[in-house]
Amino acid sequence: MSNSTYILDEKLLASKGQRFLNYLLDNIMVLALLFVLGVILGLIGSLFELHGIFVWLDNIGDLEGRLIFILITIVYYAVTEGIFGRSLGKLITGTIVVDENGVKPDFADILKRSFSRIIPFDGLSFLGNSGRGWHDSISDTYVVNKKELEEEVKVFHEFNLIGNNEVI
Repeated sequence: MSNSTYILDEKLLASKGQRFLNYLLDNIMVLALLFVLGVILGLIGSLFELHGIFVWLDNIGDLEGRLIFILITIVYYAVTEGIFGRSLGKLITGTIVVDENGVKPDFADILKRSFSRIIPFDGLSFLGNSGRGWHDSISDTYVVNKKELEEEVKVFHEFNLIGNNEVI
């Protein structure tokens, strides 16, 4: 067996269009989650006659709303990318989050990635020259085309098997 390690080829990076679509779809998902949270809180308030919940929901200020949005965003990305290696947007666009070796990053890197998203304008930072967002660079992760990555890794490992003697 070969000891060589696959290193990601940057030609596999998701396009800026895919990244932008990921951004839009994931923001829609976060807004949907916020709506569902509001409905659940409303139902809990109605079922248990907790009128304070309605007062709080009616009086959420701009700062509170932004903090809740940030919290839901961090949880959404940490859970989806931490468990599946991809968010709903990435699932739809056929992209996935990987480390430099083309494998799912560890949870610490996913948390770095998720918390880095609160940096202002991070959501559009992938539009720069490198095509990688700040949350990618900070966490040493990459967003790549899943099928192309799988094919390249398969070819890499098959190439490394050439010349190796099988032991039966």
